[in-house]
Amino acid sequence: MTENLGIKIKNLRTEAGITREELARAAGTDSGRIELIENGKANPSISVSIKIARRLGVRLGTLLDGAESTSPVVHDLRKLIPTVNTSHGNDPAHLDFHSLAGAKSDRNMEPFYISVGYTEDKRQNYSTHEGEEFIFVLEGTIKVRYGAVEHILTRGQSIYYDSIVPHLVTTHEEDSNAKVLAVTYTPC
Repeated sequence: MTENLGIKIKNLRTEAGITREELARAAGTDSGRIELIENGKANPSISVSIKIARRLGVRLGTLLDGAESTSPVVHDLRKLIPTVNTSHGNDPAHLDFHSLAGAKSDRNMEPFYISVGYTEDKRQNYSTHEGEEFIFVLEGTIKVRYGAVEHILTRGQSIYYDSIVPHLVTTHEEDSNAKVLAVTYTPC
């Protein structure tokens, strides 16, 4: 999926006449990272993906999913492959995002089934973007750092927050994994 996403970003950027440097500034990253993403050698975080989509003038779903339909969309978790996985620096991917709205056009929400792993709680790993997020814990225990406050959530608990505040979602303990349902909303 990384290569296809990178090709789509490069094509949209080129069609819009936007340089890598301009896209990098809008996404809060550097042009070298954009080049890696476009060449399928790196994955953007959801935060960076949202900022890229916004600068390219498309919805996040359009960027991630491609072909769109106005019909209802049904997914089977047993058959989903990750849409995006994230990593921070040399840390392995700690979030595998599975889109639950793939190909649904004109949507305002982005629902994801996410496999959550552990990552170090470093300030540069925090995500921040316009909009709101809702997370419901299906399995395991997660830690949500929201600004300077830490929330520990277990199966059956949820959190809803403004995503403009720096936040980080990880497992509570280094050797554990968790599964969550997350819905993001980003204003147009």
